[in-house]
Amino acid sequence: MPEPVPADKPEGQDELPTDGESGSTELTGLFVEKPSEYIAAVAGMDLTIIAKVDSTTLTRKPTMKWLKGKWLDLGSKAGKHMQFKETYDRNTKIYTYEMKIIKAKVGDAGGYRCEVTAKDKCDSSSFEISVEAAQEEAQADIFSTFKRADAGEDDGNLDFSALLKAAKKKKVKEEPEIDVWELLKSAHPSEYEKIAFEYGITDLRGMLKRLKKMKVVEPKHSEAFLKRLDSCYSVEKGKKIVLRCEVMDPDVQVKWLKNGQEIKPSAKYIMEAVGNVRTLTINRATLADDAAYECVVGEDKCFTEVFVKEPPVTITKLMDDYHVVVGERVEFELEVSEEGAHVMWYFEDIELLKDKDSVKYRFKKDGRKHTLVILEATLDDIGMYHAWTNGGHTKGELEVEEKQLEVLQDIADLTVRATDQALFKCEVSDDKVTGKWFKDGVEVLPTERIKMTHIGRFHRLLIEDVKPEDAGDYTFIPDGYALSISAKLNFLEIKVDYVPRQDPPKIHLDTTGNMVSQNTIIVVAGNKLRLDVEITGEPAPTVVWSKGDKAITDTEGRMRVEARKDLSCFVIEGAEREDEGNYTICVTNPAGEDKAMLFVKIVDVPDPPENVRCTSVGEDCASILWDPPVFDGGAPLKGYLMERKKKGSSRWTKLNFDVYASSEYEAKRMIEGVMYEMRVFAINSIGMSQPSLTSKPFMPIAATSEPIRLTVHDVTDNTCTLKWQAPEKIGAGGLDGYIIEYCKEGDTEWVVANQELCERQGYVVRGLPVGEKINFRVVAVNIAGKSPPAVLGQPVTIREIMEYPKIRLPRELRTKYIRKVGDKINLTIPFQGKPRPIATWYKDGKPIDPAMVNVRNSNVDSILFIREAEREHSGTYELVLQIENMEDRASLVLRVVDKPGPPLNMKVTDVWGFNAALEWDPPKDDGNCEIIGYTIQKADMKTKDWFTVYEHNRRTNCTASDLIMGNEYMFRVYSENLCGLSDEARLSKNTATIVKTGIELKRNPYKEKENLCVPKFTQPLVDRSVVAGYSTAISCSVKGFPKPKIVWMKNKMIIGQDPKFLMRNNQGVLTLNIRKPGTFDGGKYSCMAVNELGADEVECKLDVRVATDPDKK
Repeated sequence: MPEPVPADKPEGQDELPTDGESGSTELTGLFVEKPSEYIAAVAGMDLTIIAKVDSTTLTRKPTMKWLKGKWLDLGSKAGKHMQFKETYDRNTKIYTYEMKIIKAKVGDAGGYRCEVTAKDKCDSSSFEISVEAAQEEAQADIFSTFKRADAGEDDGNLDFSALLKAAKKKKVKEEPEIDVWELLKSAHPSEYEKIAFEYGITDLRGMLKRLKKMKVVEPKHSEAFLKRLDSCYSVEKGKKIVLRCEVMDPDVQVKWLKNGQEIKPSAKYIMEAVGNVRTLTINRATLADDAAYECVVGEDKCFTEVFVKEPPVTITKLMDDYHVVVGERVEFELEVSEEGAHVMWYFEDIELLKDKDSVKYRFKKDGRKHTLVILEATLDDIGMYHAWTNGGHTKGELEVEEKQLEVLQDIADLTVRATDQALFKCEVSDDKVTGKWFKDGVEVLPTERIKMTHIGRFHRLLIEDVKPEDAGDYTFIPDGYALSISAKLNFLEIKVDYVPRQDPPKIHLDTTGNMVSQNTIIVVAGNKLRLDVEITGEPAPTVVWSKGDKAITDTEGRMRVEARKDLSCFVIEGAEREDEGNYTICVTNPAGEDKAMLFVKIVDVPDPPENVRCTSVGEDCASILWDPPVFDGGAPLKGYLMERKKKGSSRWTKLNFDVYASSEYEAKRMIEGVMYEMRVFAINSIGMSQPSLTSKPFMPIAATSEPIRLTVHDVTDNTCTLKWQAPEKIGAGGLDGYIIEYCKEGDTEWVVANQELCERQGYVVRGLPVGEKINFRVVAVNIAGKSPPAVLGQPVTIREIMEYPKIRLPRELRTKYIRKVGDKINLTIPFQGKPRPIATWYKDGKPIDPAMVNVRNSNVDSILFIREAEREHSGTYELVLQIENMEDRASLVLRVVDKPGPPLNMKVTDVWGFNAALEWDPPKDDGNCEIIGYTIQKADMKTKDWFTVYEHNRRTNCTASDLIMGNEYMFRVYSENLCGLSDEARLSKNTATIVKTGIELKRNPYKEKENLCVPKFTQPLVDRSVVAGYSTAISCSVKGFPKPKIVWMKNKMIIGQDPKFLMRNNQGVLTLNIRKPGTFDGGKYSCMAVNELGADEVECKLDVRVATDPDKK
């Protein structure tokens, strides 16, 4: 394999690691080492990325996620190509996380992110991986990446369109090195192909990509947008997002595009325009909204990209474990939180794909339900099956056992006579099993007289017209199983002997078959009992069957008696437990009688076990106990079978295939934190009982590990303060609290110190005897019980140690402590000393006034508190710490400062040119701190607008320059200290006038213009003809100064205050309104304007006509 070639690095960049491991960088947060920002890898080589996390400040174990791109969780991709590893160093408390890429491919290139979370803390690191093709040799020139690996010295001429035809091989001459990238940067794009041809660059696409990165594109100034859209937006699925930009013209119309298509306003897309702001609101974002968006104003555009983050798909129903036999169908089923979610199935570390394993596996989706189907399970399928989503993981175990065949009904022995029919029948557990019949070891073949049938689970052998040679041992052997079922066929031969005329009756019992003793017959409940008893006697005897004292006379029904020649048949169909008992057969004839006693024992499957319960649990195990069944079925119990399932599931998993003899069982390989239920079957020689009642749900949970770092924090005459840290391993049961116990040295009885669980990691044990040596231990408690105890290495002597009082004054209080008026002062002074010292505060040598200052003392510190600081709180405060005749003192100086008062005696001392000299005295009240400067302002007497001349002027005088000639100025000054400027300013007692020198203004004499004018009408009155009853108006205009007096006349008669007439004068426009004139209002109207210079008059004729009705015409 070729050695990896280091990637070319641009000028000015650091070399990137190429050995497969990432470099480390300094950072803040949870990471103490994280991957480099850029990592170069070689195709076909392994790559390892390392990140380290410091857990010293964490209360729980951190969780690491490796992500690619935006949201792809690489944990679901774990397998042969990508592996993850986690290690922990107990000494340094550092977790090391590794991501290893086996034989890196080009598809592995891209952006990655590692993200670590621990309760309320989070930290992440992003890095980029680039994968380059392996090369035979490392090229020294900077553009070797783009040449063929097999190119010789003269193989630079390639087929670039027409250039190939004109190119001829030339000898390579030694030429000075030319920076081809500088040449490309300055060249026109049309020259790129020619330059690449000349310098032997064959990878044009790679060259253009690198050239694009090297070119710095100047940002284009936008004339349409004040503020463009952000480069990208991120939103969770189902949430709302607002895209916002600002345009230059508040009245301009904009268009919004999505992937180049215009967006129309709707309930989902809301477009708003408020002033210069343009917004696009996307409601209930879906994955379809993950696209590129544009805002278009005329020819200008701004772009952004919206990323829709899909919420993690969680698994709501976990997978069940399966325990099956070879050939059975297996269905691993789970439910996820959302429909259409992607679920990845794995067998151990191998991903199961539909197209690859479709022959053996089936994948089903039904809404939120996902199912992995294994059509026929084999022994190779044993293992753990995993299902991954982007937000969850579940697993289920498959156990496959060899198929075992059970005999549900055995073959019964038969005794038949000649020409009768013999039927052997058996039942097995699998209806697909075939088999063969044998007689005395020889296979039985079907004939016209011998027939063999197989219907479901039943196998039958029928022999018609039984002959003596048919007697023998018959065996049924299932195919593929080491199992045989045997029975015997007895032939009853009829012998003809000489019999005397009278023969006493005789009962001939067959002691073979179900006879386990001379008078006991065992029958399986549900089976048929047929007892054929041979009877002899002459004349034919009378047969009576009875159970106890009750005779059985029925010839039909479930229990009956059948009479045949020389035989008496007793039949019980479907034997029941009540049929068990002593049966008597009595035969009588004139020659005598005979009796026989039989005991029929009915055996059945046992009752189910009782009181199944969980007695204890562990991390992945549980102890189960149950009571034996009340009735064992009449046969000794062989043992039990156990099954378990997860609560809420309907799938039961067998825990054992072999019979388990004890009534106590430890179930293992369980998942911690999951609720389980158990049931038990009892087994005897007849079969298996019904299942027991389901146990109460239980959860495998382990107790925590012991608390760590148990130490003694403090000891007094009757108390001991202990501190410790949480256990390293807590588990799914969580942590409820702690129990603290103690005992005297030499004793074995531990005393519980706390009545209730202590939730903190520290406790003060009280009421201890003085001078005794006491041992302490701490136990963590959760739902699973108590953890192992954390014990102190040696006993503690309960005696307080005298310690001198010592005040530890904070560094910031060792100098003057300055605060502003109104501030809150809260000073904490830590100290030490045993027994508890007495702390006393003094101000300026006197005890402090509780009405002004609050003091609170504890065992380890004293707090001085002032709610709102005032000037009178300033002074020297002293803390005195006393233990008996020992003491320690510490003092601090508190200064409460305020704004200063205004300066005094401000005045203008001199004025020259454009300058004025100012002086003042310091303020009477400096605010309890140093004056750090003055602010001087000026204002001219015309506008009285104030402008600052100087700020932070430290002296009490200054010169105001650049004053304007001809203006008069007044001045004011503010004093300044740490709190700021004084609230009031001091005005100058006098002003400064900047006089003009050597310039005199000569004014021209002013001649007033005469505006006198004789009245003159500029617009005369006009003759009018109006209709009677309709209001009208006549108007004219006049000029004159002084303003002339206006007189209206009708027929040379002055119109007075007649309400019919309304006279108006608006800027010389004269109007006479006549309200509803009649015929008598017609005539000559005149208007006269008169002033002291003369008069003018105009007149007109008004004709009033009566309106006529057109219909009357």
